[in-house]
Amino acid sequence: MTEPDSKDRVSTLNPLGRMALWTILPIVFVLMAGAAWYASYVFRPGPDTAKSSVVVTIPQGTSVRAIREILARDGIIHDDIRFLLLAKFSGYGRRLQAGEFRLRTGVPPGEVLRELASARSIEYAVTIPEGLRAAEIAELLGELGWCNPENFIKLVADRPLLEKLGFAHLDSFEGYLFPDTYLFTRDISDAEKIISLMVQRFTAVWGELTAGLDEEPDQQGTVILASIVEEETGAHEERPLIAGVFHNRLQTGMRLQSDPTVVYGSKKFAGTISKNDLQTPTPYNTYTLAGLPAGPISNPGKEALQAVLYPTATDHLYFVSKNNGTHQFSKSLIEHNRAVNKYQRKNSDNKGK
Repeated sequence: MTEPDSKDRVSTLNPLGRMALWTILPIVFVLMAGAAWYASYVFRPGPDTAKSSVVVTIPQGTSVRAIREILARDGIIHDDIRFLLLAKFSGYGRRLQAGEFRLRTGVPPGEVLRELASARSIEYAVTIPEGLRAAEIAELLGELGWCNPENFIKLVADRPLLEKLGFAHLDSFEGYLFPDTYLFTRDISDAEKIISLMVQRFTAVWGELTAGLDEEPDQQGTVILASIVEEETGAHEERPLIAGVFHNRLQTGMRLQSDPTVVYGSKKFAGTISKNDLQTPTPYNTYTLAGLPAGPISNPGKEALQAVLYPTATDHLYFVSKNNGTHQFSKSLIEHNRAVNKYQRKNSDNKGK
């Protein structure tokens, strides 16, 4: 007995079965056609381009539809509604990030979505040198395009921000904008975020430096003196010794007589310190006031802070520049005046430092 062929089997179906079959077949056909249409996009490489990768910027809060437009505009994907379907069905649509990313070209859209969901924003190394004032840091960041300098300066003394970051006892972040090399991403190109990063770095370094001390030192006093030490010498090995000299002066009631404090407090500094500058009282002029100035005169680095926390034990009370980046240290005023005469003949009026 022979088996009936397919036509015979269809013909043997009852009318209801034949109706169901002819209803299902078009649906299957449509589904297969849709799957083919969807797959033809999913597995299709991105547009041909001479570039192997492209930097793409996704602003915060950008929708998946807008991301599709950005990627298509930058030649990463073909502009097609199927990208939205792929983002939804793959689950990547909920994981897409904002930021600046380097994405490969010529790859299927599914791979683009995967990369965009897991990629890290491009990082830029930005170095803030030791000893800059807040105003100089603002100028540097402004020149590099990271923030508005005026807004940065305003926030340095912003009371709500000082309180927010745990420095309500200060009038300014001057001295606490820690100099270092930072890795910035474009999504932090904002003065408040940058200040927060720098202050957080200061807090971390302060914790490291003071971890071995029996008692917590006076933070503000340390930062003020470190800012002076930072400005007094570019020779790293001299910092602990200069800090030791300043400690000796403070303990004996002598004035610090630091030229950089005169410059910081002067509103009319012409480039060369005059006798009038030395004699003009300001909250920072350590020639006219006893003890420490009103606040830091720069933003000191780790070595200057460490030098003040762990100064060299010394009998020296004076030092004068040798004009080569180092200093001559003296224990007595007589020795110091000899050193001044030797190294600073043209500035012999600048004595007693």
